[in-house]
Amino acid sequence: MNVKNNKRRRESQEKIEKVFIELLQDYEIKELTVSDIIKRAGLNRSTFYANYLDIFDLADKTRVKLENDFSSLFADYDYFNENSGALKMFTHIKENQIFYKTYFKLCYDEKHLISIYDTKRAEKEHMDSNIKYHIEFFRNGLNAIIKLWLAGGCKESPEELAQVLKQEYRGRQ
Repeated sequence: MNVKNNKRRRESQEKIEKVFIELLQDYEIKELTVSDIIKRAGLNRSTFYANYLDIFDLADKTRVKLENDFSSLFADYDYFNENSGALKMFTHIKENQIFYKTYFKLCYDEKHLISIYDTKRAEKEHMDSNIKYHIEFFRNGLNAIIKLWLAGGCKESPEELAQVLKQEYRGRQ
């Protein structure tokens, strides 16, 4: 019986997602086919389609899962301790580079951004009507820094990147 969350189905989904992430390290999403994925995963085409509509559905579901994993990392984030979030985030990124490289590859529409952006702090410090522009500027800048760091193999330490972020916020206390 093909129950929604049975063990066999979860294992098949995990295999498909794992192979998909592996393939994304060498190929762009538009170059991948269902055949590529199922051959490497050792599964049938029907198993793929029982779980996903197509490659883009797989990409969307994988992206959402990565976003949820990232969000859970910051569930206990102290918004008023500026050092707790940035260092934790950069340490996690360095330890999970494939995860984040994959995430950014799956953001083919660029609407989805990783961010621990402290909106409470921003609202406290920027009492003007243009805060939405500040938030967008900061979120996109943070993602550009993360992408650049990942592209360079995360050579700088998480502490160095946290310091870069802190310097960008210098004088706003």
